[in-house]
Amino acid sequence: MKLRFMHIFLAIAACGTTGVLAQVAVPPPSSPRLPLSTVFQGESKFQAIVAKAERENWRSLPLGERTIRVARELIGTPYQNYSLEVDDRIESPVANLKAVDCWTYYENSLAIARMLHFKPAPYKPQDMLHMVEIERYRNGVCTGSYLSRMHQLEEVFYDNQRRGYATNITSRIPGAVRMHREIHEMTTQWKAYRYLRSNPSLIEPMGKIEAQVSNLPVYQVPKSKVRDAEKYLQNGDICAITTSETDSYTSHVGMIVRVKDRAYFTHATSDHDKGRMVIIDRPITDYVNAAAKHTGIIICRPNDLPQSPLWQSNVAKQ
Repeated sequence: MKLRFMHIFLAIAACGTTGVLAQVAVPPPSSPRLPLSTVFQGESKFQAIVAKAERENWRSLPLGERTIRVARELIGTPYQNYSLEVDDRIESPVANLKAVDCWTYYENSLAIARMLHFKPAPYKPQDMLHMVEIERYRNGVCTGSYLSRMHQLEEVFYDNQRRGYATNITSRIPGAVRMHREIHEMTTQWKAYRYLRSNPSLIEPMGKIEAQVSNLPVYQVPKSKVRDAEKYLQNGDICAITTSETDSYTSHVGMIVRVKDRAYFTHATSDHDKGRMVIIDRPITDYVNAAAKHTGIIICRPNDLPQSPLWQSNVAKQ
């Protein structure tokens, strides 16, 4: 087990923080392990977004623009934490468009945006779940084990970059500095996670994963440099908020949306005074400077996936 995880993380680290690797083939979706009614919520919302995307030809837009179009359709969606914890032991890709947390807000927006480019219509919930699986799971494959899901954003960014599906641009931004953390969040707070409570034997291997994440080369743009960095940020960039807490790198995540000449932060917030829902907040500079625990930002820019062969068969049918 330890050697397998070490091999994975050495491969991730080898790509560095700025290298763009050739895209690897998209793995097929994993076989269903739980009922669709358990792993997918909000099909009417899904179909409404897809219908609007087709009417307005969102597919022709760059991925970042496409992602923000989807993200805007989710404004006002209620905040809900732990929405991925749907079983005691069986891990499966999950999507919920009725309620989101900060992480699933960006994942859902990106998944639908990528789906529009990846394969032709008609679209069904399983197509979105496939896109979620590609982003969320190590090597893009859910094995049915909780350990196949990536639980730290830092690993998600590196794993997707290694596959050519994203670029972590943080180290390229002037003023960026390297961070050092000892990650223990999942193992010290294991009682908060349904899968770990139900299967404590996962805690030790989870600790090994956290140790490897701790050693990844993670950079941040410090909050004092964020205003100058705004000009480098684009619609749809994934923006993680770094924290002063010592057992994790980040405490929150959302996306960048350009409003006039500023980079605003759109996110699912748990703050009661902001309505506990998805909002377009203030400029990212103002957001990170509003709380002492925020130390800066990490920016990951997703790429479209290689298109499915279904496009060729779709053209042939016409």
